[in-house]
Amino acid sequence: METKNATELTEFILTGLTHQPEWQIPLFLLFLMIYLITIVGNLGLIALICNDPHLHIPMYLFLGNLAFVDTWLSSTVTPKMLLNFFAMSKMISLSECKIQFFSLAICVTTECFLLATMAFDRYVAICKPLLYPVIMTNRLCILLLVLSFLGGLFHAIIHNAFLLRLTFCNSITVHHFYCDIIPLFKISCTDPSINFLMVFIFAGSIQAFTISIVLVSYTLVLFTILKKKSLQGIRKAFSTCGAHLLSVSLYYGPLLFMYVLPGSAQENDQNMMDSLFYTVIIPFLNPIIYSLRNKKVIDSLTKMVKRNT
Repeated sequence: METKNATELTEFILTGLTHQPEWQIPLFLLFLMIYLITIVGNLGLIALICNDPHLHIPMYLFLGNLAFVDTWLSSTVTPKMLLNFFAMSKMISLSECKIQFFSLAICVTTECFLLATMAFDRYVAICKPLLYPVIMTNRLCILLLVLSFLGGLFHAIIHNAFLLRLTFCNSITVHHFYCDIIPLFKISCTDPSINFLMVFIFAGSIQAFTISIVLVSYTLVLFTILKKKSLQGIRKAFSTCGAHLLSVSLYYGPLLFMYVLPGSAQENDQNMMDSLFYTVIIPFLNPIIYSLRNKKVIDSLTKMVKRNT
């Protein structure tokens, strides 16, 4: 009977961002605007890269894939969140929960690998410019992209597989605005210690590996440019690398607290604020950080606008 009762709960309630009615409409409008700008910005960037032969180089190939992942990530989380602002029932089935987290895990992990790949690409381009065409071949670029997506898929499969061992019987309330595994662990009536361990091992290893590549790559880039003693080059390096590192920090910071330190004593509201950064805010900011500060992208956009006017 206990086992039967433990497996009966297959639907949950997502609490959302706020319970205060006066905040429902302002937050809905805010996140709707952010979502629309995110979709237009990222898909526009992809179209720009595809249509301009001058942007068919490794840097923009990686950037286009990052824009694709950001579009996917934002679309995995934001539409359901927007719907729940006014939905009478905020129920979500366990199968929908697993699908949403599976999609989220692929995107988040793939983005980690893509950020590391982009940092490595900038290191080779700036520190080894003469060897850049030899090192960053089309074959290597495609291989790095395939490995990034396969890494995301493999990571998602692992955690979804371990979700199968959990049963839910204590509560139907998920204190989040989307289905994440940490809130699910908290309401499981099965001991989730193994699941927490798997999150710590795999998420921790992926983040440690990719963060190390990003930090080492940009550190070497800065040292290389500082050696040239060109004031213009130094300003450009700090501007570019500083913006990229800001984006990476905003992305990795919340991830570290959410998944590498899942046992830390954090309030549910704090967890949701952390999640907002890498699921909603970063996909919105990335086209601005990586594109609008890029002269080639601006020139290509200007030419496209002039052709169509």
